[in-house]
Parts: sequence; C-alpha cells; structure tokens
Amino acid sequence: MFFASDNAGPAHPKVLEALTIANTGYASGYGADAIMDEVRDGIRTVFEAPRAEAFLVTTGTAANSLILATMSKPWQTVFCSDVAHIHEDECNAPEFFSGGSKLTLVPSPSAKLTPDALRSAILGEENRGVHGPQRGPVSITQATEKGTIYSLEELTAVTAVAKDFGLKTHLDGARFANALVRLGCTPAEMTWKAGIDAVSFGGTKNGLLGVEAVVLFDPETAWEFELRRKRGAHLLSKHRYLSAQMRAYLADDLWLDMARMANARTDRLVAGLRNTSGIEFLFEPEANIIFFSATRGLHRKLHDGGAVYYIMSGELDGDDPEEMLTGRLVCDWSMTEDGVDEFLALFDR
Repeated sequence: MFFASDNAGPAHPKVLEALTIANTGYASGYGADAIMDEVRDGIRTVFEAPRAEAFLVTTGTAANSLILATMSKPWQTVFCSDVAHIHEDECNAPEFFSGGSKLTLVPSPSAKLTPDALRSAILGEENRGVHGPQRGPVSITQATEKGTIYSLEELTAVTAVAKDFGLKTHLDGARFANALVRLGCTPAEMTWKAGIDAVSFGGTKNGLLGVEAVVLFDPETAWEFELRRKRGAHLLSKHRYLSAQMRAYLADDLWLDMARMANARTDRLVAGLRNTSGIEFLFEPEANIIFFSATRGLHRKLHDGGAVYYIMSGELDGDDPEEMLTGRLVCDWSMTEDGVDEFLALFDR
C-alpha cells in the first residue's frame, strides 16, 4: 500500500537485466558507447523526428534546467504554471543553470496553462526596456503536477501563444508516458506536432533506476546543450549504464506497458474511492496521481492501517479530527490490484 510517489517504486526486472548485459567488457565513455547510438536512433523513431538530438542525464531537475538554460538568456524569464515542478521542487535549479533567468508564474487552473493567462503574463513582461526581464521560453508539464492532462488541442493552443511572441516551448515530461497512453496519441502528436521544441522524456518515475532523456527537436541547439551538460557536471563517464536503461525502456514498448499498468491501477483506485463516503477529489484524476480531501481522522485511520502516502496540506498529528486535509496517492508500474484493494478495504475497518 505504498502510494507516496512513483519514484519510490522498483526498477523493472528487464532494466536490471539490461544493466547486467551492459556490464561486460569495455565501452567508450561520455555518451560515445554503442548502446547510446541505438538509444538515439530509437528515440528518433519513437518521436518520428529523424533530425532530433537526444541526450541522457540522471535526474529530471537536470533535464529541465539544462534545457531551459539552453533556451533562455540570463536576462530573460521563463513562463510556467504557478505549481510547476521547476518552481516548487527544483531549488531554483533553472535559475542557477541559466545564469539568472527568472520564472514568471502563470495562474493555472487544474495546474494547466491557459492561452489567455499565458498571453496576459507574456504581455506583462518586456515593457520596461532595459530595466525589466525580457521574454523567454514557456514551460509546460505533461502530465501536470496535479495529475491532470493537456489535450492535444490545449497543448497546441498554448504553444501557439508562445509562437505569437517568438518564444520556444519546453515540455517537462516526468510522467510523459502516463499522459501519452491516456490520450492514446503518438509521441510526435504530443510534442513537435503540437509545437513543442524540447522534451524532458522521463523514465525514473516509470520503472528506471535513474535516467531522463533530453530530446531537442532543433538540432542546432544540441552543441550548446552538450557544453552545458558537461559544464554542469551531468555528463557521466560510465555513460553506458544510462544508455542500457533507456534501451531497455524503449525495447518492445516497455515504457508504454509500465505506464499502462500504473494508469490501470490508478483507475481501479479511483473507482473504489468514488464509492467511498468522506472522499472528495480536488482534481479529476487523469494520469496516475490522485489528490483527495478527507478528515484528519480518516487520514490517520488509513496511515495507521499501513497505507503510505503524502499529506499535502495540514498536519496529520493535529488536534481536530474533523479538519479536512489533502492527501496525494500515486501509483507506479509495480502497484498490484491486491495493493489497491487492500488500501480500499481500510475504509471499511
């Protein structure tokens, strides 16, 4: 009954097997390994983008921050949701790696940027000449930090606003696969065909040990990204162990299978919670994350019963058992139907 985060789940056995296979003999370092050549070709095939460049890093923070640093100048600002991961959970890494680019937070219902709100935020900048921040890239998260998903039409509408101002768009895809299988579209349709210029293609939250792919659809930015990755200490010498994970991830669509499993368990969990009194969803669950409101007493009951999940607002050890607290449940690929059913059974105890 571990629902704290999908980054706490195990790596898939096929990924561990791939590491064992890769751990034989010698291989060139720093991304010059033969496995990375396969990965690069595989990513280009998956995204239907033969000119795209792909790089691997170990964390989503590195992927996001290095992409945004490549896209922006120190005197510019990055436009993002007011609950974006790059704002709330990356310890100012985008600002650090970019050498000073700030973030302009856009009010975002359901954690999604809207065209009108984005346009208003962009118009609010670059109007004080040399004294104010200049307009920089737009950053979107798919699936969002609240478990919601942009439709293809919504993505295109947001990137169209960015293009109206000559701005590029980055997609934080820590849970890219969960959103993709829910929409039932292709990676190309959810990225460059919708106006996305660069993607943090997540793997750590979806069954890898620790690998994120950076996909740049404009190959002219690749060299700068390479330099920033090296200068930022995110170019691994024994790179083949990153490559091996990503090769296993892409092979036979393992990445999609794991996302489908996580989403299916979430759907089972949602269905059970809808039939449970005292539960209110804060956002309509669309990916593999559920935000729900319940009394402190009910949250304590669930935790005392062995459930593990985060309380996002309020304190579990407070005095008033009737105070409403917000909890977050996340399913990863390894969550079982029995695990979901065991959690749901706690409500009847």
